[in-house]
Amino acid sequence: MKSLISKSLFFLCLVGIGLTVSAQDQQSIQVMTFNIRYNNPNDGINAWPNRKDAVAKSIGSQYRVDLVGMQEVLKEQCADLEQRLPDYAWIGVGRDDGKEAGEFCPIFYRKERFDLLDHATFWLSETPEIAGKKGWDAACNRVVTWGKFKDRQTQKEFYHFNTHFDHRGETARIESAKLIWQRVMDIAGKTPAIVTGDLNTRENSTPYAILTGKEPVDGVRSDLRDARYASVHGHEGPTSTFSNWTEIGEPETKIDYIFLHGNIRALRHRVLTDRIEDRFLSDHLPVLAEIEVP
Repeated sequence: MKSLISKSLFFLCLVGIGLTVSAQDQQSIQVMTFNIRYNNPNDGINAWPNRKDAVAKSIGSQYRVDLVGMQEVLKEQCADLEQRLPDYAWIGVGRDDGKEAGEFCPIFYRKERFDLLDHATFWLSETPEIAGKKGWDAACNRVVTWGKFKDRQTQKEFYHFNTHFDHRGETARIESAKLIWQRVMDIAGKTPAIVTGDLNTRENSTPYAILTGKEPVDGVRSDLRDARYASVHGHEGPTSTFSNWTEIGEPETKIDYIFLHGNIRALRHRVLTDRIEDRFLSDHLPVLAEIEVP
């Protein structure tokens, strides 16, 4: 009885000073998509060595992200982030050879919170299982990395798919949207799933219409929802996610997305504008969503 009374008094004290956190908030997941820009020495002051500490700080401590799907990540950048984010593990392979060559679309996740149950990578092409293949009219080979996770706090299972669509091939982006939606259905099925990525396409495009179910594929409509519009508390920040390092793109030119499959609930959606002095952390702005997996 004394123990129960003590716990009750402690809870009332917390309420009195405004420090209580609801069970709902404790169980929510912070998900980010972030094109961190590949390590290009020609970027000068914006080159990766001048940004890597700030990028890691943003993910690991400033926003305490639970899951982040990244794009344009080279092997040495994965190593830099792994060193600076000791609380995280990651999955992914290089797009050129299915091992370490070329850009990765890695998923970093908090080791103490999630168990990794399964993972793989496939290519956005007519032959998804063949490493290094370009698809359709794409300028580059492109991949999707996915993982199946179990949340240790809630015991809920879900999938996370992370990708980067081609920047030139219009047909490639359309076919990539069809393929990734089909793979979400084939791999995740009725299990909740998150899709993150730099899609190099705007909300008024055919790929976006396919992904959000506005345009059916073979008579079937995707159930993916853009977290921007599904968010209970709406959207915060710019409506563009591309920058020239110092200035944000025109409004309504967002090309980086977080989509939700199944009954996942979006609580908040933000486009972040953090800077190193007068420069952004990348030529893309990270997108952050707070979600709940049912």
